Amino acid sequence: MSDPGPGIRRILVVEDDYLLALDLQDNLADAGALVVGPVGTLAQALERIRAEAHLDGAILDVNLGGEQAYPAADLLAERGVPFVFTTGYGASAMPERFSHVTRFEKPVSVAAIRQALAGLFAR
Repeated sequence: MSDPGPGIRRILVVEDDYLLALDLQDNLADAGALVVGPVGTLAQALERIRAEAHLDGAILDVNLGGEQAYPAADLLAERGVPFVFTTGYGASAMPERFSHVTRFEKPVSVAAIRQALAGLFAR
């Protein structure tokens, strides 16, 4: 995929809930982001992360059809790509290595996710 231009953020959306994925995609696009995906499985997420030369951030649903998204989170962390989680799980269910990652409990506020990503980009 070509470079979207200066100032445009490439955001990977990994979400298996079709309606939420579309809502995230639409809201991020409205904010000027270039949405990569959305994808709904761990295999697709790993494939996209490996295939993309550059990602500015990601939104990861923790549970993808019964598979945990942690391998995708590990790969994003290795590449230095900031990300947030969406989940129906409480904080105690998250692995310790991700305790510092912003987590949004479902149902999520898309506006809050956009604000959190903006904060990550400001760092």
